[in-house]
Amino acid sequence: MNVRLTAGQKKTILNGYDVYSVMKQILLRQNKIRRAQEYFWVVGLKANNTILFIELVAIGAQNTVNVSPPDIFRMGIYKLAVRMILVHNHPSGNLNISQPDKDITDRLIKVGKLVKIEVLDHLIITETGFTSFKDKGIMDELRKSGFYELVEKESEQMKAFKLQIEKDKVRNEERYTIAKRMKDEGYDIDTIKKLTGLNKREIGKA
Repeated sequence: MNVRLTAGQKKTILNGYDVYSVMKQILLRQNKIRRAQEYFWVVGLKANNTILFIELVAIGAQNTVNVSPPDIFRMGIYKLAVRMILVHNHPSGNLNISQPDKDITDRLIKVGKLVKIEVLDHLIITETGFTSFKDKGIMDELRKSGFYELVEKESEQMKAFKLQIEKDKVRNEERYTIAKRMKDEGYDIDTIKKLTGLNKREIGKA
């Protein structure tokens, strides 16, 4: 789920605090009951480290949330992100990094290398603070770990996944091009919807 951002939240990221200042606002949008669950977000960055998008990838239970590499990298591939920062919350308020936190980060670093999106950092956040894997030297440690190197089958699956997203993107761009041409030629919205599959909002952006 894409997270709507204000102009002020599309900021340039220089450190973990810059990420936390945005993510705390997003976490606090949830009511108190829903903040008792773990959330996992991906922050996509442009080449100049400006925030390109923030996507809510998964919602879990009170002390766990499950994510997969395709879920994590889908939007980044689609929007041509150069780097990503992983973020998840700990409703308990505990900012300690667990071994499962390290394991999923290690795995995603290796997948990111394959699809050419650098996993820059992973933040654990609460309503009052955060822990940055990068600041603690864990990102460098995991890059050198030697674990979770992708086997050939998994590597081919991720390459095929990336190719499919790129094909879908091209098809989507073609639909926008057709919609724009039809608008210019005076077609009504319902006809454009029927022929392109776009909704009214998407047609308005064409």
